[in-house]
Amino acid sequence: MSWPEVDFECLFEVPSRNGVYKSKDHHGSGVPIVNMGELFAFNRIGNQPMSLIRMSDAEMDKSGLIDGDLLFGRRSLVEEGAGKCSMVYKPAGPLTFESSMIRVRLDRAVADPEFFFNYFRSPIGRSRIRAIVGGAAVKGIRGSDLKLIKVHMPPLDQQIAIRQIVALYDDLIATNQRRIALLEDAARRLYREWFVHLRFPGHESVTVKDGVPQGWAIRNLFDVCDVDYGFPFKADQFNTDGIGMPAIRIRDIPDVSTSTYTAEEVDISYIVKRGDFLIGMDGIFHMNFWVGEDALLVQRVCRIRPKLESLRAYIGLALHAPIKAFEATIQGATVAHLGAKHLKSIDLLVPAAMDEQLDYLNRALWQQIQLREMNRRLAHARDLLLPKLMSGQLDISGIAVPDGVAA
Repeated sequence: MSWPEVDFECLFEVPSRNGVYKSKDHHGSGVPIVNMGELFAFNRIGNQPMSLIRMSDAEMDKSGLIDGDLLFGRRSLVEEGAGKCSMVYKPAGPLTFESSMIRVRLDRAVADPEFFFNYFRSPIGRSRIRAIVGGAAVKGIRGSDLKLIKVHMPPLDQQIAIRQIVALYDDLIATNQRRIALLEDAARRLYREWFVHLRFPGHESVTVKDGVPQGWAIRNLFDVCDVDYGFPFKADQFNTDGIGMPAIRIRDIPDVSTSTYTAEEVDISYIVKRGDFLIGMDGIFHMNFWVGEDALLVQRVCRIRPKLESLRAYIGLALHAPIKAFEATIQGATVAHLGAKHLKSIDLLVPAAMDEQLDYLNRALWQQIQLREMNRRLAHARDLLLPKLMSGQLDISGIAVPDGVAA
């Protein structure tokens, strides 16, 4: 079975519309405005902190946003960002959007917004967006092309059933994300209490001299960690077909996943292992622990591996402040770059006789890694289902859905 296909425009309640553009003197107060930063950062947009812009009632009638509106990115410096789709989700009040986006408001009598949001993040939807992307230095799409792309059109009850199945995966992923955030917050709080404010268990009986408890030491980062930068791969050595080993680039670090691979053979010193701490910069520093299978370190990404396993989580927490401090001071020819000379300037307070506390931080870290790995598996299973669900290749009555509570 396969769902029929229609022009996307057939599902519109009103014609698609580009967002608003106003001079700077209209900004700073008024109505929250969705900018490209929110579009790229969030799949569902409604109540995140946003910039403000002054809008008249007549302008809001034309360019306001309501629950269920779809927003497509008109422009992007990278091709995968062009046509990126997010959905407006339960905004608390009036909301508008900027000129680099296209708003699509669907006719709910025939089209379920959540279904089509999922459609455009599925491989089949993304491929149809890619077919209308144009531009050289800046990639983009036009509303006149967007409205004419062909989309699959299940009956409305089937659209709702399909998006409910997808929501089961998304809800489990969101639950794990909340648990990860709680674990991260607890670890940061305890790190500050024990190792910054030095109110660790038994601190009352420990002598502290010049900020260093007795038995502890100030050590250079390179003395306690192996620090390596990535391999200078060429663009033509990458592929997205899953051939070879995953290749970690800067943009892969925030969510510790990558869709880029390379079959190039490199020295073992460039291999990243589960739990290695990674740093990369593309305007701000991204830092995270790697999750999943072995991967290859790409140029401008730095891997930090503690020489003592007991210090793994501690090192990641201790490095956050000095690394973020470099953001305001490091300048490069085209993009700020964290070099070995910067890392060699970092000295860390290394605790002693804190095995129980360090072990607690490590357990919290590995719990986060396990939850992230579970989310990767859930997202992979969801993404395998999406194109088959959206096209009608799969009978939804026979789908095995994730059960239980996220572990």
